[in-house]
Amino acid sequence: MSRRFAAVLFDLDGTLIDSARDLAGAANEMRLARSLPPLPFDTLRPLAGAGARGMIGVALGIAPGDAEYDSLRDEFLDRYEQRMLAETHVFEAMEAVIDRLDQTDWPWGIVTNKVQRFTLPVVEGLRLHRRAAVVVSGDTTPHTKPHPEPLLEASRRLGVRPEGCVYVGDDLRDVQAGRAAGMVTAVAGWGYLGTGDAVAAWGADVVVGSPSLLLNWLGLA
Repeated sequence: MSRRFAAVLFDLDGTLIDSARDLAGAANEMRLARSLPPLPFDTLRPLAGAGARGMIGVALGIAPGDAEYDSLRDEFLDRYEQRMLAETHVFEAMEAVIDRLDQTDWPWGIVTNKVQRFTLPVVEGLRLHRRAAVVVSGDTTPHTKPHPEPLLEASRRLGVRPEGCVYVGDDLRDVQAGRAAGMVTAVAGWGYLGTGDAVAAWGADVVVGSPSLLLNWLGLA
């Protein structure tokens, strides 16, 4: 089989794993603690990829720079830490993708803005730590996406040139980071995707609607 790429890198939340219900649950816990009604899951899900910033923004209308933001972020992260594996799971259809990568000995890894405090317990809890060839968290390097450095660090650890990697993510920052790193970029159309510009405007090399189509695009089906 002719490989299109030397390695495949994935964003974590919204691409490889579905963590939205635990992130949304922590946000709604904060609302309930303030005598506010919970928000519908469909309202919170699109912002799950933005982590604390996205959840606090949609749940409480507070943004970075506001006086209350830092304390609310700390509260959110503490609440999330208590439940981060309650409902989080690998997207069912993504299991087939990583199974196929493992079967064909393609190295694959994870590059996320989630800090190591949360990344490692989640990756280990989902039994991905022995399978991923590399895991780069949001605090592994001095930069986070959309800066390319986390992706470049992953390629260095893999011993693969950046242009030999494809990066799959569900956020504009993933595409920006991948392009800046010189990687091929693919948008995970099954992910959270935010509420900004349409994904077709992000400038990715491809938008893939489902994990099964990702397998086809990679030539692994």
